[in-house]
Amino acid sequence: MPEINSVMLAGRLTRDPEVRYTQSQMAVASLGLAVNRRVQDKSSGEWKDDTIFVTVTVWGQAAERCKEKMRKGTPIMVDGRLTSSEYTDKAGQKRKELKVTANRVQLMAFESGEGAPRPAAKEEAEAEPKGDSSGIEEVPF
Repeated sequence: MPEINSVMLAGRLTRDPEVRYTQSQMAVASLGLAVNRRVQDKSSGEWKDDTIFVTVTVWGQAAERCKEKMRKGTPIMVDGRLTSSEYTDKAGQKRKELKVTANRVQLMAFESGEGAPRPAAKEEAEAEPKGDSSGIEEVPF
């Protein structure tokens, strides 16, 4: 049976992208992503949000572009893979964390400025740059 590790998520940033650099000066961005799912409560019939919060890691030029183009609340789509890491918290407890390492990040919004909204610049953020295709792309819906 083939093994597949592919994740595609769409949601809004919960904070501005945080960028740091490795010793070799490779940019690494950390994004907080909120993904909502509307569910209906069976007993009351009321609609509620079921929200999950996901940490996304973006590498290279794409990380720098995320910092330039994205802010808290920006709707984005992420295509990547699920990764796991272990760490020790402040209380000395060992913890495991699942996060997404992005292959591609796309803007899903219009930039607002003076006057009418205009489409965002068409660019695409590739986590591992391939030629000249690093940037961010607007999704047309």
